[in-house]
Amino acid sequence: MKKRIVCITGGANGIGKSLVEHFSELGDVVHFFDKDREGGERLEREQVKMGYSAVFHHTDVASHEEIKNGFQAIRRNHDSLDVLINNAGISKFKSFWEMTPEDWNTIISANLSSVFHCSREAAGLMKDKGGTIINIASTRARMSEPHTEAYSASKGGIASLTHSLAITLGEYKIRVNSISPGWIETGDYSALREIDHSQHPSGRVGKPEDIARTCRFLADPENDFITGENLVVDGGMTRKMIYEH
Repeated sequence: MKKRIVCITGGANGIGKSLVEHFSELGDVVHFFDKDREGGERLEREQVKMGYSAVFHHTDVASHEEIKNGFQAIRRNHDSLDVLINNAGISKFKSFWEMTPEDWNTIISANLSSVFHCSREAAGLMKDKGGTIINIASTRARMSEPHTEAYSASKGGIASLTHSLAITLGEYKIRVNSISPGWIETGDYSALREIDHSQHPSGRVGKPEDIARTCRFLADPENDFITGENLVVDGGMTRKMIYEH
């Protein structure tokens, strides 16, 4: 099977790290962006030591210029791209009454604007032969807790941007889908309580590899009849009716 060229944003930690590891294990050439230089360089060393092709680009996706530089590096090396996974984002919640315009703009820029800019750069590398873009949204696009306005707005925007991009880029055989994770534990999974697991219809809290496997499914070229969709991966939580007894 021909090696694919894959780009993953926010790849140094959490879900992104699992994505880098997963696609590297598949034999793909993985380029990943992150503003965490130490974490990114460490992951690159680990992957190369295991014989995988992983390249770290120190990039803050809140900056359009840094995004352009990252994709220019991919173009110089390959002049093509098969898969983009827009995973980078800031999970930052602040009081509705205290959020400043700067706070709002920072979250929207990092979480939503970055998806548009990265997708446009990626599409320029894909449009001659097609490709796949996968955006990581959130179940918070459709349900909320207090004081999550900027984060929820950014994730709702990703879900809407996904179907818009799918229509625009369809003529180039570029598929665009999004995934809305629920509770994905990126810390100490063993520290979770039984109530954390039992409130999920699936019986457990999610893991980063649950999202990685879903990305693998959507990135498979045989699944070329799926585009413009948002796939919820949350252990069934958003289907659960909540009553007080």
